[in-house]
Amino acid sequence: MRRHTRRFNHLAAFSLTTLLILSGCGYNKIQGLDEEVKAAWSEVQNQYQRRADLVPNLVATVKGAANFEQSTLTQVIEARSKATSVNVDPNTINNPEAFKRFEQAQSQLSSALSRLLVVVERYPELKANQNFRDLQAQLEGTENRITVARKRYIESVAEYNKAVRFFPTNLTAKYLLGLDVPPTFTAEEGAAKPPPVKF
Repeated sequence: MRRHTRRFNHLAAFSLTTLLILSGCGYNKIQGLDEEVKAAWSEVQNQYQRRADLVPNLVATVKGAANFEQSTLTQVIEARSKATSVNVDPNTINNPEAFKRFEQAQSQLSSALSRLLVVVERYPELKANQNFRDLQAQLEGTENRITVARKRYIESVAEYNKAVRFFPTNLTAKYLLGLDVPPTFTAEEGAAKPPPVKF
């Protein structure tokens, strides 16, 4: 009986010590930051999906314009198809290759939509179309939301990365949880150089 009691006391002491070590080494903090990164990523995906959902109506409206450049519409349709086929969920967010494919696909859709809106400038009847103007306003609003969501995600990743890299929480992250830093967004190609405006 004493042996069992002693064994129980050792087990209880070990469990209590483990609990104190885990609570003091940032385990809960890292888990909380991980959840924040996942939530921020879900919002990024939500806004990109919102944009993708606007594209079919935009394309349908633009198709109605006489002699509208078919190649521009084809590029938008293909870019949307590619962007919606590449999916990075919160569980695969730590895969740099998948993240890069997602980022590139979304960047291609951004470029295709930018080209479409530049071409629209040559079609006054389309610019005067109320449905097109409404869709364009929704698209611009969504692009702003994407920018905000990406900024929040980048900030969440930065906080998470500090916990994963800074001592002593880095020991918990690396040796106990096997975590690494997740990828984050980079500036889109040509972001530093504004597009030329021609009148």
